[in-house]
Amino acid sequence: MVCTNSPLSAAAGLKVLQEGGNAFDAALAVAATETVTMVPMCGVGGDSFILLYEAANSQVTSISSSGVPGSGASADYYRKQGLTMMPLEGPHSVGVPGEVAAWEEVHRRFCSKPFDQLLDTAIGYAEDGFAIPPKIAENFASTADRLAAFPSTAEVLLAGGRTPGEGDLLVNKDLAESLRRIAVGGADEFYKGELSRKILKALNDAGGLFTAEDFADHEVDVHDPIGTTYRGETIYQTRPPSQGFIHLEMLNLIEGFELSRLSSDDPEAIHLMVEAKKIAYGDRNRLAGDPRVVEWPLDEVISKKYADRRRSEISFDRVGGESPGLESARTDGNTTYFCVADGAGNAVSWVHSLSHGFGSRFMAGGTGILFNNRAGRGFSLIPGHPNEFAPNKRTMHTLNCYLTLRDGKAHIVGGTPGGDFQPQSGAQIITNLLDFGMGPQEAVDAPRWWSCPGSDPATIATEMELRVEPEMPDATVKGLEKMGHKVVRRNAGVYDGKVQLIVIDRDRQVLMGAADPRGDGLAAAF
Repeated sequence: MVCTNSPLSAAAGLKVLQEGGNAFDAALAVAATETVTMVPMCGVGGDSFILLYEAANSQVTSISSSGVPGSGASADYYRKQGLTMMPLEGPHSVGVPGEVAAWEEVHRRFCSKPFDQLLDTAIGYAEDGFAIPPKIAENFASTADRLAAFPSTAEVLLAGGRTPGEGDLLVNKDLAESLRRIAVGGADEFYKGELSRKILKALNDAGGLFTAEDFADHEVDVHDPIGTTYRGETIYQTRPPSQGFIHLEMLNLIEGFELSRLSSDDPEAIHLMVEAKKIAYGDRNRLAGDPRVVEWPLDEVISKKYADRRRSEISFDRVGGESPGLESARTDGNTTYFCVADGAGNAVSWVHSLSHGFGSRFMAGGTGILFNNRAGRGFSLIPGHPNEFAPNKRTMHTLNCYLTLRDGKAHIVGGTPGGDFQPQSGAQIITNLLDFGMGPQEAVDAPRWWSCPGSDPATIATEMELRVEPEMPDATVKGLEKMGHKVVRRNAGVYDGKVQLIVIDRDRQVLMGAADPRGDGLAAAF
């Protein structure tokens, strides 16, 4: 089974499975294809965070691959220019991409098929083009003016001065050539080879401050995931610099409440989760930074003992104060998530992103590669902030995904794009399944809430509000308002997240998949 927001990528993954590949082979093929077909959301110029479950030994491995900013800059460099926030577009917003390094690490450790073979479908769609689906067309329409500001980007994505629409063919022959180089030369080609030299020249000619060492020294983190338990299930998340620990902390906090006596749209249930969210996000903003640079008590923050102590701050019937250090969350982030499971019991949970829609909006001319704006979006220029900009430091990352075990075997595999919404979505999906007894598609379809602000340091603090999707019942909204929440109902057609979900029913030997109707994706199986 493959659940993804890109039908073309789902087909690529199924093809690999049908040809005898395992879930890891299929996941690599899906990831590579999405870097072509999910143009605003992810790319070769983005980052990846992955959880991989091996059925043969019941082991879960976490792979995190995100990079540092240009080492020629510093926080003072930007402050001396009068900036109080990092640039959100162009080369100064870019971090060294981790995507290709993640591919090679997954392939080396888990795959059975040749690396170049798993990139074939992606290369074909870049070379020959693919028809743009509805949601991607909407992204192009809303961002075209910003893309046009960068000639190298406009030349490829706005060819002939025209904004691509639904059903139009998008061709990127330069990206096809870059992918061919990667297929032959692997990560070395991207980080140390001729392709790397082309990328560096393009970034620095446009004002960037990268060195060859910034790319050549990129490292992938491979380690045990972080985890907790919830209702007897073991919940795993991606390690920092991912902020997946927020999801675990929220679950630890709400585990002390008997949610099963309520419903997913009961005002009390939502209230309790929102208040847990405030505590967890406050901890993220006060404490969390690149663990290679910043010391902070991760193990304590995701412990049951810590949750027991902080839970007393949550009132059953009224809104609590805003957590210290809480900053506003941007709503225009773009990421994509997919999951894969095979008949042998292996499973993959994979999230990758350019950060904002179309990332930095900067494409390195002649490569077809669009770059992330993770450095611009993630770093703070506040002196002493744990996430303060510094060379050779990775920004904290909104990207995270989850995978659960029941009785030592993979059970729930899920995630979503959505920036600071991701941990909140994870809490809603897990409680929908484990507390409220929903099936996978019902859990995905249920109306969602999103408590804002969140963790993005590149914004100005705003008043706390609770956003709910249009389908949220009126009684729920009124109940939340009575407790003191400022509730904002989303406009029709504006939805939060694009969840993909697989639930493995081992008793019946069945894979149950769900694709979010809020996106263009599907759950595909054979």
